[in-house]
Order: sequence, then C-alpha cells, then structure tokens
Amino acid sequence: MTNIQIKPMSHRGSDFERKEVLSSIASGGFSAAGWNKNCPTGMQNKHIKWMGVGFMALLLGCSSYQPALAERPIPFGPERKQLTREYLQEHYGLPGEEATIEPRMIVLHWTAIPSLEGSYEAFRPERLPNARGDIQGGGALNVSAHYLIDRDGTIYHLMPDTVMARHTIGLNHCAIGIENVGGTAETPLTKEQFRANKWLVRELSGKYPIEYLIGHYEYTLFDGHPLWLEQDSGYRTEKTDPGEAFMAEMRKALGDLNFKPLPENQ
Repeated sequence: MTNIQIKPMSHRGSDFERKEVLSSIASGGFSAAGWNKNCPTGMQNKHIKWMGVGFMALLLGCSSYQPALAERPIPFGPERKQLTREYLQEHYGLPGEEATIEPRMIVLHWTAIPSLEGSYEAFRPERLPNARGDIQGGGALNVSAHYLIDRDGTIYHLMPDTVMARHTIGLNHCAIGIENVGGTAETPLTKEQFRANKWLVRELSGKYPIEYLIGHYEYTLFDGHPLWLEQDSGYRTEKTDPGEAFMAEMRKALGDLNFKPLPENQ
C-alpha cells in the first residue's frame, strides 16, 4: 500500500502552503474516491463520507493554533469492511450494512508504542495479529482509530470519522478514537500531543453532536448506560491510557464544551 500523505502544515507555515493543502483536498485528491485510486484495497462504498471533505473542515477551523495535519489512511478493503460489519452485528446487534457510525463520543488513547511507524503498523493489517491474544476472542477485526497523533503534535487522519474503528469495547458504534504515539515510561505523552488533542477534540465537537469525552481507561463506566451495546458480558480489558492526569487537564482545558459527566459506577 502506498500511503497518501499531505505535507505536514504548521501554523507557522506560509499562506501558500495552506492554500496548497486546501486546494489538494478541495480538488478531490483526498476523497474516498481518491483513496480508492491510490490504494487498491481502499474502501469501495459511495455512501461513506469523503475523508477529504471532513478533513477540510478541520483545516478551515478558526484558531490561533494550527497543528500539522496529514492524511494517512489505513487499508480498508473488502475484508476489513466485512469484518467490521460482523463486529457490529456480533457485539452490538446492529446490521452494520455500511459499517458506519453516528459519533456521540470521543475516546483518547495511547498506543504504548514509542514510534509513529510502529503505531501505524499496529493498525495497518486488516485482521487482528495473533499477538493480540488479550482481545482475540472479540473477533478477527484488527484494532484501529480515526486519528493518530505523533509525539511532535502532528495529527494523522487514518480513516473517515463516520466509519467504525475497533478501539473501545462496547462503544465503537458511537465513538471516534484518537490514539497518541507513546505512553510508556520512556515515551510519556508530550505537551505537543496535549495541545493537538485539545484542538482536535474541539474541532470534532463542532462538527458532530459529541456528548462525552473519555479516556480509554474509563470505558467500563458506561457498562449499563444506554450507549453501551456490548453483548458479550465476558469481553472486558483493563486499561490505563491515556492517564488520569492527562484526562483531568484535558477536561479542564475543554470545560467550555460542557460535555456530559461520566456515568457513576453501575
């Protein structure tokens, strides 16, 4: 697969660079059709919203801070699409004909992998690697996320916001996933990542009716909540990402968005 990539655009970049990126997206170069053309295993579904259109909305957001942004789609061919449909049916009882979601939640993660390439490679295969024995029982669909943020704050768009990604048990049918490179003792999340997450959550919240912002470690609080659709009572994992301190600071920084409070333990 040849990765489709936009030159990272910094808020310090020239007006020409900004116009060049927007022109590339507006011309259709980063639409779902463009994805198919550049990636033989790309999604073949005319009903899926264009990645380029959604990403252009993010690029056009008014803010004094402009992170570096790039499209880097993971393969989403017939096999991954079918596995996604099966996941929606088996775990949530949803038909999942189009493998799409209606975002109402954003979940922040860390990859616990120190490099961008290693993190991307974890999501690239369509089928779950044998090494992921902890979630093997949950199906053959590989894990993924909609966005991946590098340690320098660059935001990579991996898949359309309204296509289901496997990243949070029980909530994938309504959640946009944002992964952050690192999260180990040697590679803690950076201030650049914090700033990029804050910007991205704000932009996505202006685009979709987002009700909740959670850290991955908080997902089990929704067990019993109307949004919780997991049908396998034994399918749970313990998570710590992206850290309690990170989430506390993020909620403080985004308090004006008035997300709903987390459910109490059921």
